[in-house]
This record gives sequence, structure tokens and C-alpha cells, in this order.
Amino acid sequence: MNEKLTIFYTDDDIDDLEFFKSIVKMITDDYAVVTHMNGDQLLYALDNPPPNPHLLFLDINMPGMSGLEVLQTLRRSERHATLPIIMFSTTKDELIIEKTRELGANYYLPKAENFKLLRKSIEHTLNINWSDFIADHSNYLYNNN
Repeated sequence: MNEKLTIFYTDDDIDDLEFFKSIVKMITDDYAVVTHMNGDQLLYALDNPPPNPHLLFLDINMPGMSGLEVLQTLRRSERHATLPIIMFSTTKDELIIEKTRELGANYYLPKAENFKLLRKSIEHTLNINWSDFIADHSNYLYNNN
């Protein structure tokens, strides 16, 4: 039996955390999802493995440390410099999206308004080969068209 890969997902919205876990479970059994309610919890978990995440989904708008601050902290750390980080947010502000790219996120996934689109977007993201994916202006932002 293959060992499951771990996804960390940090968001202050409990419903979003539960939806995400349910969707990943529907898509595949290959991942274990570990959730965190804020940036401090996430940073503590990352610095005290196991588990070690294969991917990190990170909300932007959270109380305490914002997702941007967490992203900046992680990219300054040698230990987490290569961890694939997917910004997962309702924010559609192009300046904020560009800021996440500049700060070193690997991908930007807008939270879809309905379950079907949300599932499709998460499935797409899980199917990316993160070991050779290089983000640029053309492929950084998920487009559900």
C-alpha cells in the first residue's frame, strides 16, 4: 500500500475546511488532509513534523497573520522554500493575486461559488505535477473556463 501524501490547508472558515476535506476525499484516496485555523498553527505544524506536507493550500484573509504574511515567512525559510504553496482565496483583486506570485506562491486558486466548480478546480490543482511546474503570468491563476 502506498503511503498517503499530506495536504496542509489553512483557513479560518470551518465550513471551507470541511468542504475541502470532503472534496479531496471524493477525488482521491491518495491524500490525507491536515487543517489549521490560522497562520500560527500552520507554522507550528510545519516546524514540528511529522507530517510533512506535499502541498499547502493557504487562505489570504485570516485574523492574526494573513496568508500573505505566512507566505512571506515560509519563503524566507530555507526549510520550506520549495514547498508548493497554493493560495486559495475568494480575493479576486489582481494586485493581491500578483503580490502572492511575487512573494513566491506557486499557484492561485480562486474559491469557486459552487460545489461543482470548487471540486473541478481542486481536482485540477491536485493533478498538477508540482515537481516541474513553473508559474508565470500565463499559468499562475486558475481559470475555470
